[in-house]
Amino acid sequence: MQYDVFFSISQTPVDGNLPSERQMFSNFFEQVQAADELGFQTAWIAESHLSSEVQKRHREPVIPHWQGEVGLNVDFLQLSHKIFAKTQRIHTGSAILNILCMGGPIAAAERVSAFGALHGLDPEEHRKIHVGFAGGRFDFMNAASGVRPRNEVERAAGRAWKNAIFGEAAEIFVRLLQGETLSSDDLPPPRLRREGFRTDTQWAELQALAGTRNDEIVLDPFWTFEPLKIIPQDWRRELLQLIIGSHDPALQEHVNRFAPVQVFNLSITRPEIIEQTHRRMGQAYHPSGGPWKRSFMPRTVFVFLNDEPGLGPVEQREAAQAEARRALGAYWTALEGTLDPSKVEKAADNALIGNADDLSAEIVRRFHPEDRLMLWFDFFNHDSARVIRNMEAFMTKVAPAVEHQLAR
Repeated sequence: MQYDVFFSISQTPVDGNLPSERQMFSNFFEQVQAADELGFQTAWIAESHLSSEVQKRHREPVIPHWQGEVGLNVDFLQLSHKIFAKTQRIHTGSAILNILCMGGPIAAAERVSAFGALHGLDPEEHRKIHVGFAGGRFDFMNAASGVRPRNEVERAAGRAWKNAIFGEAAEIFVRLLQGETLSSDDLPPPRLRREGFRTDTQWAELQALAGTRNDEIVLDPFWTFEPLKIIPQDWRRELLQLIIGSHDPALQEHVNRFAPVQVFNLSITRPEIIEQTHRRMGQAYHPSGGPWKRSFMPRTVFVFLNDEPGLGPVEQREAAQAEARRALGAYWTALEGTLDPSKVEKAADNALIGNADDLSAEIVRRFHPEDRLMLWFDFFNHDSARVIRNMEAFMTKVAPAVEHQLAR
């Protein structure tokens, strides 16, 4: 089993404590250096754009109840340079790079290429950047970059429209990073299909709006450009791994026509979907990436571990459960404005909560021995020393216990 760590760098109040930006970054680098020393394989870092606070003034704010900033990292690539300078072994990953906003897929591909050229100059460098990419969770970031529906049909299509143009962007991004010369004429146009909508009624209404009864609605390309090639070109592509943040099976398979593209997975994904994805990708994964492995789909997991000294096992378990309820409750309240106990309960069901023995038993029970866990320790927690103690307890107590149990 492989263990990675996820960092949110989320500047939001926790129990009345709102650290400064400087303190947030100081905490992050302290934690990522600890993760490197402890042997976590990859540091996955959230990327966000524009102020969450200011978007609350919009006519239709996306997260009107969020306090502070969802995330302070606006440039995973710049941050990776700093991480590599401060660490020895750990790889980095973006969770997730939005390729729709801030210039779109062409600009994103060129930035990754520039990073690759600089990062690989040292012939002894072996650490990868794992570029997780998606269309972004909060659309105010995309809208500020000009990525918004262009007509009534696209507005009515809603999320299905965004998924369609993300598919277009994903192909551009992946193919340019493979060194291709590409124009928009080389790409299939984005399409809307029935499976992108929840009901037959929604699809029928959109067909009527578009004036067609066809099985698909073909859209104009969102990005139009004459033949181009990004630069630099001559860099060590073996130090780059792409991971798509989409649960669309057709898109996962489509991008693998051009390069080995792995798949992101969230902690709330149903087990049957996870297993279906592994089976499909075993057939669809680009052959240059070798055989598909379960570790190619990292699984995000909240971790509420209490191994604090002076507490017995039962007290540690109860304290961890209280910490989980408090953090998850604060998260859902910030997202939606009200506390929904059922959502807190569901999130807790997908988290790892308890003392070290509890966590090792849960991991053995719930996960495959070849899974790769992306562990989220800093969730609504600004106590950096405590976060590091939890990371240490995990790698010195939980991980060895898991290996011992799996070896029996």
